[in-house]
Amino acid sequence: METPKDPTSIDNRISEGLTRIAIAMRSDEWSKAEKAGLKPTQLAILEFLAGRDSARVKEIAAHLGVSQPTATDSIAALERKGLVAKASAPGDKRATAIHITAEGKAAFGSVSPIETAAMEAARSLSPGEQEGLLLSLVKMIRHLQEADAIPIQRMCTSCRYFRPYQHSGAAKPHHCNFVNAAFGRNELRIDCRDHETADPATRAATWDAFEKG
Repeated sequence: METPKDPTSIDNRISEGLTRIAIAMRSDEWSKAEKAGLKPTQLAILEFLAGRDSARVKEIAAHLGVSQPTATDSIAALERKGLVAKASAPGDKRATAIHITAEGKAAFGSVSPIETAAMEAARSLSPGEQEGLLLSLVKMIRHLQEADAIPIQRMCTSCRYFRPYQHSGAAKPHHCNFVNAAFGRNELRIDCRDHETADPATRAATWDAFEKG
């Protein structure tokens, strides 16, 4: 079989590449979850809740990209294991919020440091390649957010504390007003527990400054 003279478009091939990586990551997720006696969705819920005070079922389902019934079933299983608990949602006692218990944090902590194939593959890249890939991922995630394909992620670029390129020409050009500290491009967060989503106008202005920088 000959190599086709007209390969598929580059965006299609990038998507194919990400799909291959996702296969390895799903395998990693199963391995990690099994070590904790959980299923991948259950472990993903613990990971989501570990950096939050609480969350509603709708938020959890949206973040994981699953249906609310699927999220509800997984939450019920975690509750039976004593890894999560339900309480009244902040500001609305009629609504229910889910929070991780001490046992849940211990279960998540027992697997979170595990080295994965995806992490090992990322480590095979040079520092410059890693930084470039991180920036590309931030841009792709931002596009998915704006297209409403995924909910707003807790990235630096969508946070009200983020100030891009405040330190011109420095090794650490960005500034985080939450900790009042400069940081480098390779330190951009994809999921920060201290994140506070900026309003749409601020997010747009921040992104414009980030891209121009």
